[in-house]
Amino acid sequence: MALLHRVATVGGYTAVSRVLGFAREVLTAAFLGAGPVADAFVVALRLPNLFRSLFAEGAFSAAFVPLFAGRVARDGRDAARIFAEDALSFLLAALLVLVVAAELAMPWVVRAIAPGFAAEAERFALAVELTRITFPYLAFISLVALYGGVLNALDRFAAQASAPIILNLSLIAALLLFADRFPTPGHALAWGVAVAGVLQFLWLAVAAARAGVPLGLPRPRLTPETVRLLRLMAPGVVGAGITQINLLVATMLASLLPAGSIAHLYYADRLNQLPLGIVGIAVATVVLPQLARELRSATPEVAHRTHGQGMALALVVTLPAALALAVLAHPIVRTLYERGQFGAEDTAATAAALVAYAAGLPAFVLSRVVVVGFFAREDTRTPVRIAAVSFLVNAALTLLLMGPLGHVGVALATTVAGWLSLAAMLLVLGRRGHFRPERTLLARLPRILAAALAMAATLAALDWVLEPRLVEFGTVGRFAGLAILVLAGLGAYGAAALVTGALRPAEVRQLLRRRRA
Repeated sequence: MALLHRVATVGGYTAVSRVLGFAREVLTAAFLGAGPVADAFVVALRLPNLFRSLFAEGAFSAAFVPLFAGRVARDGRDAARIFAEDALSFLLAALLVLVVAAELAMPWVVRAIAPGFAAEAERFALAVELTRITFPYLAFISLVALYGGVLNALDRFAAQASAPIILNLSLIAALLLFADRFPTPGHALAWGVAVAGVLQFLWLAVAAARAGVPLGLPRPRLTPETVRLLRLMAPGVVGAGITQINLLVATMLASLLPAGSIAHLYYADRLNQLPLGIVGIAVATVVLPQLARELRSATPEVAHRTHGQGMALALVVTLPAALALAVLAHPIVRTLYERGQFGAEDTAATAAALVAYAAGLPAFVLSRVVVVGFFAREDTRTPVRIAAVSFLVNAALTLLLMGPLGHVGVALATTVAGWLSLAAMLLVLGRRGHFRPERTLLARLPRILAAALAMAATLAALDWVLEPRLVEFGTVGRFAGLAILVLAGLGAYGAAALVTGALRPAEVRQLLRRRRA
């Protein structure tokens, strides 16, 4: 129950963030549409996110959290704090060098990641300008990742989980209050990103101080612990780099497609990120420090059970979520995005990409949880090798599919590569004896799938009935119809789960008793 409670904490804050994220994307679509300004902003946001994943939330967290958690368990909080301060000073020095170099070289950087923009001088210049504004966000969000790792290792998950709320509020405020005070709404969004980085850093720094681990800033030095951290990070950087290169390759190739293709993929991916963030990231965030501690202080069986419970939690929610996104792709996109500069053609293009992404959602979510089995054992090399193969598959499929399928082929290639990567990680963990699927989960999996399929059929039929009747009510009717579909989907899945045995009545009663308590 402790694991479930912690996952619920992270997932709850993430859910709030994603709801605000939807509001942000609705405004972004209305103000920017899916044209050149939207494409330029997506590129401007992609670059700092790339380096953030390389040096911060991906490789750094994977290496830092197990080391810090192990240091707390072995030597106490004070020794762990000193280690965190050394890591902080070294990370900050590296980030400052990177930010300055990128700002100076930005025209060449944008030309490399979006070669299709070079043929349009105005869109290229806009992308360079917006990226220069957003890039310092990298430095602040990287420090947020370090502070978040410290807090997560101490089982304090709320501060980092709520930090993305600040980003979404900042971008919403930028559009509503300042969109007409800049040359384009894209400029307002770019400055909103930069300000959000500062606010998120301050939020986490205060939270760490309140938790009793205020971090000082000593002179950067290569201590033995910092060297060990860098050695563990190195393969993680390569692995995260391969994953992010997949996204960059997709962006590069999509820039060669008709204008708006990058934006269509971006809007679809944002919708797909809702269950990925609430379930996958939440479970992985909680399981990593707990698994790292159990591998050092408990029996292997306890660690196996923790990892299995995390995967089970992810799977039970992800299967119906994936089917719901695929079935309701068009009404979801139409309801959330279709207004202002975002037209019906944009809805159809984004919905098609969402269906392709949704097919890979279970793989994306489970991969977040499965890779924890490597990171908790301080093995960051194996995921790199698997990611390298996944990158090659993704690149080849993208080149093969983007011709006949356009931007949908780009999304579909990502989905296929995701499933292959998940299968490879499970195979390696199983051969090493580090993964044994829960028997109860294996027994229930067909029932869960049957319940999810029943829900999908219900949603498809209900959407067919509601859609023509709610059109005359405009935006209000669309939101009302989507709310009805969501509630009906939840009800249908719950009822089908009880009928098929995927969920037992006794478990429901027990959950309700705990809820009242």
